[in-house]
Amino acid sequence: MSGGSPFGAVLRGLRRRGGLTMEELAEASGVSVRAIGDMERGRSRVPQRRTVVALADGLGLADAEREALIAAARAARTTRAVASGSTVPQRSVRDFTGRGPELAFLRKTAERARTGAGASAAVVSGPPGCGKTTLALKAAADLVGEFPDGCFVVDLHGVAGPVDPGEALLKLLRALGVPDRRLGREDAAGHAGLLRSLLAERRCLVVLDNARDEGQVRPLLPADGESLVLVTSRRPLSGLEDVDRLALSEMAQSEAVELLRRILGAERADAEVESVARVAQLCGRLPLALRVAGNWLTARSGWSVGRLARRLADEERRLGALAVGDVRVEAAFELSYRQLTPQAARLLRLLSLVPAPDMTASYGAALGETGVFEAEDVMEELIEAGLLQVAYNGRYKLHDLLRLFGRARLLREETSAEREAAEDRLRGWLLDTATIAGRWFKPGYGEPPSSWRGPLRSAEEAEAWLRDEAPAWLAALRGAAQRGEHTRVVRTADAMEWFCDLWIFWGHWPEVYRLSSEAAAALDDPKLRALHLNLYAWALTVCERRHREALELAGEALECARGAQDVAQQAAALMHVASAHRYLGEAHASAEKCLASIEVAEAAGAYEVWLNAMMSHAAALRLLGRAEEALTTDTRIIAFLDAPDCPVRGHVADVVRAHVTHALGRDHAALGRWREAAGHYRDALARSERIGLTYRTGQALVYLGPALIELGETEEARCRLRQVLDLGEDAVDPEAVTTARELLDSLPAE
Repeated sequence: MSGGSPFGAVLRGLRRRGGLTMEELAEASGVSVRAIGDMERGRSRVPQRRTVVALADGLGLADAEREALIAAARAARTTRAVASGSTVPQRSVRDFTGRGPELAFLRKTAERARTGAGASAAVVSGPPGCGKTTLALKAAADLVGEFPDGCFVVDLHGVAGPVDPGEALLKLLRALGVPDRRLGREDAAGHAGLLRSLLAERRCLVVLDNARDEGQVRPLLPADGESLVLVTSRRPLSGLEDVDRLALSEMAQSEAVELLRRILGAERADAEVESVARVAQLCGRLPLALRVAGNWLTARSGWSVGRLARRLADEERRLGALAVGDVRVEAAFELSYRQLTPQAARLLRLLSLVPAPDMTASYGAALGETGVFEAEDVMEELIEAGLLQVAYNGRYKLHDLLRLFGRARLLREETSAEREAAEDRLRGWLLDTATIAGRWFKPGYGEPPSSWRGPLRSAEEAEAWLRDEAPAWLAALRGAAQRGEHTRVVRTADAMEWFCDLWIFWGHWPEVYRLSSEAAAALDDPKLRALHLNLYAWALTVCERRHREALELAGEALECARGAQDVAQQAAALMHVASAHRYLGEAHASAEKCLASIEVAEAAGAYEVWLNAMMSHAAALRLLGRAEEALTTDTRIIAFLDAPDCPVRGHVADVVRAHVTHALGRDHAALGRWREAAGHYRDALARSERIGLTYRTGQALVYLGPALIELGETEEARCRLRQVLDLGEDAVDPEAVTTARELLDSLPAE
């Protein structure tokens, strides 16, 4: 540019026409003499708009001349960005969709880099096909005007024949206008120093696409200055210091649908809205897969979107179907897979067996037959390779398509015996751990034996494990039932007997106890059948309000218990029959069966059943309008629990006390004693919250509301009823949520 830039020529012409020397223009504009001279001779970058405006003011330009000077500066910036050897992105981003927060993050990074307030580089990492390159190029296209000294893109080919850092250095230096004769005088270290110097004194935007590792990128990063380097990589490049980081994953469902809509065209996509959404889900919302699917349909205009959705629904064919021309989703995964160590490749294959959306390192340990720390190390390698993602709080996530990829490799590279052994290890670990966790809450068990080496160290951890790993251990239970592992099924389901109260509205207890009842029948053990039919009856009554079916199951349980001469299960069956009658509004039948259950349980010393039968009898008495008798019965239960020699202790005693305290509130409410009722409801609420009995927490709140309204304490009632809504329908009885809403609507406006 030694001949001067168009902007420099325009500036020089305007200055001379105004009869100003450089010194005079400098004094009038506040821009230094040296800067004006460099601009006129084309030796510096084109100034920012504020500098051009200052020069225009110093020259005293009229509006038309002022706009002409600004336009010349703008044109010079664009020309320089292209003409200075820039490798400007050629990939179209016209149908770029979504990623608003990610683009905003990169814009802020660029702003901080320009002002020297932040890092001069950002790493965009993520699994194969998640759109890292497209995002970086879109950001570059949006930001190019902010970097007047050029935008450069270098493909480092990180997963297929990575470019040597020295070669990448030479490409960038040539693009920045460094002559070959000068490059020949420097070694690799000199080239790196020269690049840092040039990027420090200029304002450039550099995209280093598809980086393999830190060593490939480090020589290409600026030390300081106002330039910005965007790096894309399947790896997070954790070894790089002083860089901003953006972890990219699949698109949101709405973004995935919109991308397909743009590729297919609005008319075609809007004609099959549900099928488009289904294809987006089956593609795992992965941008590469979405583009392949969209292009595949575009090339086959006679195909409906629904036809492709049906084709992709077959898991065994899905990856193979996500191919168009020379672009295959599976090939993108394969490139990273080939770079793994044998241990990591094997673990990726095995992790495809995990029947849950996310997992902990303990899954890897169970599958790989290693310790947890060893599994963590191997899983970290998978994260570095972009094949496993960190989900949250120490959990890992395997993308749906990568899961299918791993499963295909498992079938190809492992024998059937090896696959079955891995499945057995995972299923055994899940169900053994679920059994130990459930027994924390079951009388006669409590904390695990000293020989247990699992992750559970407290009842709180046991409950958290059962909830967090529920998708996996439930799938394992189903698998055990399908394989005829009947003893394992009944043992696991039995362990959940008293944990159920803490998570009544999980939604799967009827299935758990249906499976265990079928397993007990297959074992031809009438005692086990009685137990699990009783538990099944409980689940149908309390969880799903299927009272007639529960009545039949409890009757069948009673017959099995009599055949096995199991008095405790006879009492339990009578109690479940009574509960079903009560829920059906058949109070007299309920009271009669309760008394029978109480008599049998007391004779057998089955105190947990006796307590439940007593509570059920009190509820039946209240339903019959005999509230004073109900109060006497519930008071008797409290006295039993308070006795120094009470045989029921621990979690079971805490649960029963919370239930009975609530029942006392209902007894007093039925007698019109609202102050006493409110006191018991508050007590039940505190007890339920302390032990995590969410179901009873919701009930206490929804009954406390009317008591407070009767006492004229409307504002507290409003607050308590809103707490029910905050708990949500997954945690409390949906009927309680409906009642809370109706009561809130009936209250006067605030």
